[in-house]
Amino acid sequence: MKGTSSETIGRNALALAVVAVIGLASITLFYSLFAGNGGPFGTLNDICVALGGILSGGLVWRLYPLHRQLAPHLSRFAFASGLLGACLAPIGSGMAIFDVTGWFLAGLVTTFGYALIGLWLLGFNYSARGWPALPRRLTLFGMVAGGVAAIGILAGPGIIARTDATDSAPWFVLAALYLGGLGWNILYTIWCFWLGRLLLSKRLVLQLHTATLLPGEQVRPTSSSTNL
Repeated sequence: MKGTSSETIGRNALALAVVAVIGLASITLFYSLFAGNGGPFGTLNDICVALGGILSGGLVWRLYPLHRQLAPHLSRFAFASGLLGACLAPIGSGMAIFDVTGWFLAGLVTTFGYALIGLWLLGFNYSARGWPALPRRLTLFGMVAGGVAAIGILAGPGIIARTDATDSAPWFVLAALYLGGLGWNILYTIWCFWLGRLLLSKRLVLQLHTATLLPGEQVRPTSSSTNL
């Protein structure tokens, strides 16, 4: 992963953070100006959430070579989880935009998708926690963000039961929606901004070996980094 690729990852991460901030601003305006009863901001938020899922898929894909070299076995599970989540999150947004279901059930699908992305985030940062190229605080924060977002897995039973109202949802489904939402809406956004800023400022440049691995062999990535 040479300098250009590092910059691409940085732009991907920063774009994801910007889209998330726009979505948060939109949903805030939606409830403060329209009391949740109309206006374009709700749809804009749904679009931003969908774009965030797609951009997350790009980030998962681009960071996979690094993760594979850090943890060959865990990276496969994390990669599959992240890509599946990146597909589910836009589906949930589409359900809300096109009124396929109510906002609550659509939100559960989105939350479940981002929970799978959270599992990827947790796995990636866990694998990178001892690697000196990435700031330890960044990897620790990423594990927290991923763990909180992963609470959204508890939305699964609500999706299966097609729960579409807060008053009929079990407490753990509500916890998945709101606590999981804290993880992917806020904490994941901060992590992406942090990573993107480091990469685009050239304070972190990742370089990976591309040699083919033999069975049981593990190649450690090299790095160039300053002022981390």
